[in-house]
Amino acid sequence: MLSDPISDLLCRLRNAAQAQLTEVLVPHSRLKLNIAEVLKQEGYLTDVAVEGATTRKNIRLKLKFAGRKSVIEGLRRLSSPGRRVYAGCDQIPKVRGGLGVVVLSTSAGVLTDREARRRKLGGELLCSVW
Repeated sequence: MLSDPISDLLCRLRNAAQAQLTEVLVPHSRLKLNIAEVLKQEGYLTDVAVEGATTRKNIRLKLKFAGRKSVIEGLRRLSSPGRRVYAGCDQIPKVRGGLGVVVLSTSAGVLTDREARRRKLGGELLCSVW
């Protein structure tokens, strides 16, 4: 059993990007699926698919590459199970001057930093991707 499944997702994505793998399998959870969908909308992943039986589902993530280099340059976990980090809509940090994205868990679901600012929502800062 994992104590931090989001960190596991980010580590698997980072390792797959460094190894230039086109796809990676991650154990299924709704939060991980929502984070993957946000990364797909932002252009870091090409495809997100759920596969498997009802008891043992997996999420298949297809990474996006520009030539031989992965589009994902870096990933960082901002909030952890031992230290939750929350921010209001006016306190959400920008990543790389707006070139990266912060993924938040809000009352309206999992959103990017730009969408949360637009809707004037704050929440838990899950991770940053650039």
